[in-house]
Amino acid sequence: MGQYLSAKFLESNENIAWVNYPGLESNKYYSLAKKYLPDGQAGVISFGVKGGKEASKKLMENLKLCHMEIHVADIKTCCLHPASTTHRQLTDEQLKECGVSPDLIRMSIGIEDADDIIEDIEQALRKL
Repeated sequence: MGQYLSAKFLESNENIAWVNYPGLESNKYYSLAKKYLPDGQAGVISFGVKGGKEASKKLMENLKLCHMEIHVADIKTCCLHPASTTHRQLTDEQLKECGVSPDLIRMSIGIEDADDIIEDIEQALRKL
Protein backbone atom coordinates (compact mmCIF):
# COMPACT_ATOMS: atom_id res chain seq x y z
CA MET A 1 0.00 0.00 0.00
CA GLY A 2 2.88 2.38 0.75
CA GLN A 3 4.19 2.10 -2.79
CA TYR A 4 0.79 2.96 -4.28
CA LEU A 5 0.30 5.98 -2.02
CA SER A 6 3.85 7.16 -2.67
CA ALA A 7 3.39 6.75 -6.44
CA LYS A 8 0.08 8.67 -6.32
CA PHE A 9 1.77 11.47 -4.36
CA LEU A 10 4.63 11.66 -6.87
CA GLU A 11 2.23 11.59 -9.83
CA SER A 12 0.34 14.60 -8.44
CA ASN A 13 3.40 16.66 -7.46
CA GLU A 14 4.28 19.60 -9.72
CA ASN A 15 8.03 19.01 -9.27
CA ILE A 16 7.87 15.49 -10.70
CA ALA A 17 8.23 15.08 -14.48
CA TRP A 18 7.06 11.47 -14.75
CA VAL A 19 6.26 8.36 -12.67
CA ASN A 20 6.50 4.71 -13.70
CA TYR A 21 4.60 2.37 -11.40
CA PRO A 22 2.31 -0.37 -12.80
CA GLY A 23 -0.23 0.07 -10.01
CA LEU A 24 -1.14 3.57 -11.23
CA GLU A 25 -4.20 3.79 -13.44
CA SER A 26 -2.23 6.06 -15.80
CA ASN A 27 0.51 3.46 -16.35
CA LYS A 28 0.56 1.69 -19.71
CA TYR A 29 0.94 -1.66 -17.92
CA TYR A 30 -1.88 -1.09 -15.42
CA SER A 31 -4.29 -3.62 -16.97
CA LEU A 32 -1.54 -6.27 -17.15
CA ALA A 33 -0.54 -5.56 -13.55
CA LYS A 34 -4.14 -5.99 -12.40
CA LYS A 35 -4.41 -9.23 -14.36
CA TYR A 36 -1.11 -10.86 -13.35
CA LEU A 37 -0.53 -9.21 -9.97
CA PRO A 38 -4.04 -8.93 -8.48
CA ASP A 39 -2.76 -8.77 -4.90
CA GLY A 40 -0.54 -5.75 -5.55
CA GLN A 41 2.50 -4.72 -7.51
CA ALA A 42 6.18 -4.61 -6.62
CA GLY A 43 7.56 -1.99 -4.28
CA VAL A 44 9.79 -0.20 -6.81
CA ILE A 45 8.75 3.15 -8.25
CA SER A 46 10.72 4.98 -10.93
CA PHE A 47 10.31 8.70 -11.39
CA GLY A 48 12.01 11.78 -12.74
CA VAL A 49 12.38 15.18 -11.13
CA LYS A 50 11.74 18.31 -13.20
CA GLY A 51 15.07 20.02 -13.63
CA GLY A 52 16.89 16.91 -14.80
CA LYS A 53 20.02 15.35 -13.41
CA GLU A 54 20.98 18.15 -11.01
CA ALA A 55 17.49 18.44 -9.51
CA SER A 56 17.33 14.65 -9.06
CA LYS A 57 20.74 14.64 -7.42
CA LYS A 58 19.68 17.46 -5.08
CA LEU A 59 16.49 15.61 -4.15
CA MET A 60 18.56 12.57 -3.21
CA GLU A 61 20.83 14.72 -1.03
CA ASN A 62 17.81 16.17 0.81
CA LEU A 63 16.11 12.89 1.72
CA LYS A 64 16.32 12.01 5.41
CA LEU A 65 14.22 8.86 5.93
CA CYS A 66 14.83 7.28 2.54
CA HIS A 67 18.30 5.76 2.34
CA MET A 68 20.58 6.31 -0.64
CA GLU A 69 21.66 2.82 -1.72
CA ILE A 70 23.06 1.24 -4.86
CA HIS A 71 20.59 -1.60 -4.47
CA VAL A 72 16.87 -1.06 -4.10
CA ALA A 73 15.59 -4.15 -2.33
CA ASP A 74 15.57 -3.91 1.45
CA ILE A 75 13.19 -3.70 4.39
CA LYS A 76 13.89 0.05 4.57
CA THR A 77 12.98 2.54 1.85
CA CYS A 78 15.94 2.90 -0.51
CA CYS A 79 16.58 5.27 -3.40
CA LEU A 80 19.07 5.34 -6.21
CA HIS A 81 19.95 8.06 -8.73
CA PRO A 82 21.98 6.09 -11.30
CA ALA A 83 23.22 9.18 -13.19
CA SER A 84 25.17 10.37 -10.14
CA THR A 85 26.11 6.98 -8.68
CA THR A 86 26.29 3.65 -10.51
CA HIS A 87 26.31 5.22 -14.00
CA ARG A 88 28.13 8.48 -13.19
CA GLN A 89 30.89 7.81 -15.73
CA LEU A 90 28.39 8.06 -18.61
CA THR A 91 27.36 11.20 -20.46
CA ASP A 92 23.67 12.12 -20.63
CA GLU A 93 23.58 10.76 -24.19
CA GLN A 94 25.14 7.46 -23.11
CA LEU A 95 22.66 7.23 -20.24
CA LYS A 96 19.77 7.60 -22.66
CA GLU A 97 21.29 5.00 -25.01
CA CYS A 98 21.28 2.42 -22.23
CA GLY A 99 17.72 3.30 -21.16
CA VAL A 100 18.53 5.44 -18.12
CA SER A 101 17.24 8.99 -18.18
CA PRO A 102 19.45 11.53 -16.38
CA ASP A 103 16.60 12.44 -14.02
CA LEU A 104 15.71 8.82 -13.11
CA ILE A 105 15.31 7.96 -9.44
CA ARG A 106 14.43 4.41 -8.44
CA MET A 107 12.75 4.07 -5.07
CA SER A 108 12.12 0.77 -3.32
CA ILE A 109 9.43 1.29 -0.69
CA GLY A 110 10.16 -0.31 2.66
CA ILE A 111 8.07 -1.01 5.73
CA GLU A 112 7.95 2.56 7.00
CA ASP A 113 4.56 4.24 7.22
CA ALA A 114 3.50 5.64 3.83
CA ASP A 115 2.83 9.06 5.39
CA ASP A 116 6.41 9.21 6.67
CA ILE A 117 7.83 8.29 3.26
CA ILE A 118 5.67 10.89 1.53
CA GLU A 119 6.61 13.52 4.11
CA ASP A 120 10.30 12.81 3.48
CA ILE A 121 9.90 13.13 -0.29
CA GLU A 122 7.82 16.27 0.16
CA GLN A 123 10.37 18.01 2.39
CA ALA A 124 13.15 17.13 -0.06
CA LEU A 125 11.14 18.50 -3.00
CA ARG A 126 10.52 21.76 -1.15
CA LYS A 127 14.29 22.30 -1.08
CA LEU A 128 14.65 22.17 -4.87
